[in-house]
Amino acid sequence: MNPLQLRRRERRGAPSGWPDTVHPVLQEIYAARGVLTPDAADHRLARMLSPQTLGGLDQAVDLLLQAMREDWTILIAGDYDCDGATGTAVAVRGLRMLGARRVAYAIPHRFVHGYGLSPALVESLQPAPQLLVTVDNGVASVAGVAVARARGIRVIVTDHHLPGGQLPACDAMVNPNLAGDLFPSKMLAGVGVMFYLLLALRAKLYPRDPPDRADRQTASPGRVPGPGPRPDLSCLLDLVALGTVADLVPLDFNNRVLVAAGLQRIRDGRACAGITALVESARRSLPTLCASDLGFAVAPRLNAAGRLEDMRLGVECLLSDDVAHARRCAEQLSAINLERRDLQASMVAEAERMVVGLSDVSAIGVALFEPSWHAGVIGLVASKLKDRLHRPVIAFAPASEDEPHSLRGSARSIPGFHIRDALAAIDARQPGLIERFGGHAMAAGLSLKTADYGRFAAAFDAVARETIEPERLQAVLYTDGELPAGCASLALARQLRQAGPWGQAFPEPLFDNLFDCASWKVMGERHLRLQLRDPRDGAVHDAVMFNAYHGQPPPARLRAAYELTINDWQGREAPRLLLRHIEPA
Repeated sequence: MNPLQLRRRERRGAPSGWPDTVHPVLQEIYAARGVLTPDAADHRLARMLSPQTLGGLDQAVDLLLQAMREDWTILIAGDYDCDGATGTAVAVRGLRMLGARRVAYAIPHRFVHGYGLSPALVESLQPAPQLLVTVDNGVASVAGVAVARARGIRVIVTDHHLPGGQLPACDAMVNPNLAGDLFPSKMLAGVGVMFYLLLALRAKLYPRDPPDRADRQTASPGRVPGPGPRPDLSCLLDLVALGTVADLVPLDFNNRVLVAAGLQRIRDGRACAGITALVESARRSLPTLCASDLGFAVAPRLNAAGRLEDMRLGVECLLSDDVAHARRCAEQLSAINLERRDLQASMVAEAERMVVGLSDVSAIGVALFEPSWHAGVIGLVASKLKDRLHRPVIAFAPASEDEPHSLRGSARSIPGFHIRDALAAIDARQPGLIERFGGHAMAAGLSLKTADYGRFAAAFDAVARETIEPERLQAVLYTDGELPAGCASLALARQLRQAGPWGQAFPEPLFDNLFDCASWKVMGERHLRLQLRDPRDGAVHDAVMFNAYHGQPPPARLRAAYELTINDWQGREAPRLLLRHIEPA
């Protein structure tokens, strides 16, 4: 493998018009991401996109209105990841707030029902609901929707995944990624699509109010639609923020507006009991919470339930208004997450042993399979190996104990290689080899017969070879360049934490500088704590690097790529460099 290369982001223009209170370094960071004026960094909720151009909303809203008028039973069919869980909670809470009286939810069990609105999930619904609304799934559920319709169930699909060659015969579908859809942002997560559907539904119930704002007013949950103040759907934005960050959708301007509003609710102490409990269980600070806390501390606790147990526990946590009950749920989720971490560590270690010497065998598209692996964790294995090898990876495990002859795969890709399109190409060349597949450019899932694994692995490598240019296989870490001498201050660290929100396609500020290693020590068994001296002015900076000690001391003079963060141990704040990469100078 080629060593990681540091490259500096290109500037896209000169920042202008910023107030003196915005640090010049932050202005340059924004400019490198195409944000050149304060207006482009204004994430007030009033600037979110209107739902009016999102296709399918009229049909979906009309069907929901009929269901509410006639008091139908409505069932929300979610997904077993964090986006699906938060989207389910948004749907249940939002519909109840808007006056629906009989709203329930169902989450498929990964090892019983499979993914999405499967025939097995539909057949398990007893008694059958009158209306079924999917969240974060359904665009590929051709068979599941057909079974539902055969049972007399009306179906609304809300999803954000890319459609396949055939769409399900549902009553209404809302998905910004359908061909011809005019919604300006294609980056909404599943929870965001559901939030927009609720905005459109409220606009029909309260036609005199503007349809493109989340709201400023309040209303009692469960109120029957009628005269009075309209329900405040902005109270759902903490859930929208969590699901959006967790699903790693690109944080375009509209998603940043949604995430920023949700983060502000959490920081202000106005989050739902479940999110508050999860943040506390993760030992993060509510007043200073940032998007990376949602992605790396809160979301994994919810995702662990869907990977190893039953995501209904996660949805129950998010729907609870009882603080004590929410805390009990959060503690259970944290315990499951610890189990997940141990299992993941052993599986990743095994996968790394499997790919030792991979650079000598020329595999470009990497497929891995181990019969003892847990199907709920293979996505994390694929992600870790993708990061190490910098090439697309698909990890496979037996679908379940009851299906020893069927495999489930989870794929993760690198920039420039659209993983779902690659699976579609394999499916076109060898029909029937892949039983089911779906996903995005960077992540996908699939299933196939165990006996076909070898044939699939060869086909995947062949497509990767044809598509990926050699330079794409070079791992690159982009930075914002050198942090000027004297700028590693607490004031700048605070501005960086409050700015953003940072995330997918709008990356956290990362600097690279030369340092002398004044001192270092090992924390625990694998972490490094260092004192780094800036040779330009002699200033010494506290630094930490996790999972970086492998028995060798750091270089005496080194180049480090790092984030400027805040160490708030025991309530005392101080700037600290969080190292992401070091190399000899």
